[in-house]
Amino acid sequence: MSATAPQRIEADDDITPHLSHEDADDMHTTHTHPDRPLTRRRSAKPARTPTWNRKNPYPATVIANTVISGAGSAKEIRHLVISLGDSGITYEPGDSLSVVPRNDPALVDHIIERLGVAPDTPVADRTEQRPLRDVLLNRYELASATTYLVDYIAARCGDAELTGLASTGDRTAIDAWLRGKDVLDLLNVDASLSISPDELLAELQPLAHRVYSISSSPRAHPGTIHLTMSTVRYRSGGRDRGGVCSTHLADRIADADTVGIFVTPNRYFRLPADDAKVIMVGPGTGVAPFRAFLHERAERGASGQNWLFFGDQREQYDHIYRDELERFVSDGLLDHLDVAFSRDQQHKVYVQDRMRARGAELFRWLDDGAYLFVCGDAGRMAPDVEGALLDIIAEHGGHNPDEARDILSRLKKDKRYVRDVY
Repeated sequence: MSATAPQRIEADDDITPHLSHEDADDMHTTHTHPDRPLTRRRSAKPARTPTWNRKNPYPATVIANTVISGAGSAKEIRHLVISLGDSGITYEPGDSLSVVPRNDPALVDHIIERLGVAPDTPVADRTEQRPLRDVLLNRYELASATTYLVDYIAARCGDAELTGLASTGDRTAIDAWLRGKDVLDLLNVDASLSISPDELLAELQPLAHRVYSISSSPRAHPGTIHLTMSTVRYRSGGRDRGGVCSTHLADRIADADTVGIFVTPNRYFRLPADDAKVIMVGPGTGVAPFRAFLHERAERGASGQNWLFFGDQREQYDHIYRDELERFVSDGLLDHLDVAFSRDQQHKVYVQDRMRARGAELFRWLDDGAYLFVCGDAGRMAPDVEGALLDIIAEHGGHNPDEARDILSRLKKDKRYVRDVY
């Protein structure tokens, strides 16, 4: 849930997120005037807190939108503070925030130009007609293309590579070919292809919300939600491109602007009892939920010990929240802070290497009932961390590999090893 590149968080089986339904009724008491007789009358319907969800996001005001990575960083990491206003939205540390993005206006204009129509061309949008530019900005995925669009264009164009690929029906090969391509790329495969706006829209997917790990505690940061976001930017095919939501928030949402949001609860990625030990592994923006955990435990006066493994590329530029984390250490809340900055030395060092170096004590914590949370990249970091855990359990617990896997499985089953990866 993690915090994060434009993050669509894909939870493990043990942390499947659920949509938020803020629909509790407000309780009201009816008072009668002392000089009037009591009469039987219909009870007024109690007011309802609005339900903020995918179909009805709350228009939240952005209070702050700040770059927190250093000027020499290879990344652009931002800290956003979003006001909950009068929404009635509640959340817990470990939950995620869903953000409704808008497409890049430059990409939208390029697509309209390629279609050869006016931006205000009316198109069908649900039950009404709306201008094409508005619909492309707000309704459909444009930064990635569907296999349906591949099939549609392949059937109508003369490009040998695309028609040959589509004819195989090999979805793995098609997905590989699509990687990094957007809708405009597909339209430009054959410059002679003419397609109407309605034909194009029929082959596109609805624009989806993006999900980010919340990096604040409602007790420490009342009335707000904080996000820790990595802005994705790259250049391909002669055009500047980026993450749909991250560039929308970074480039087109300033202080006092609004953005549509709703909370996605994560009922398994939750802090344990206040006296429990907690181990957190969160490199990069994966530190987001653990910033929330630490602030929450500080506010609650939790007695349980805390251990954070954090890492990134360069300490000088990428040690986000450094002052806060070091204050947690000096205040005694954070018992251990182990950091790994991979590019600060010739031999790259990652969080899993720090875990192995502290393996004996880490195993003692687990053996003593500690809960271990992991947040971040699902492709490489999470498997590498799990491999380190297996090695630590085997070496310091005196177990063979099969026994180590069984112990790790029990930790997962008992919700003492929980991952939020994306």
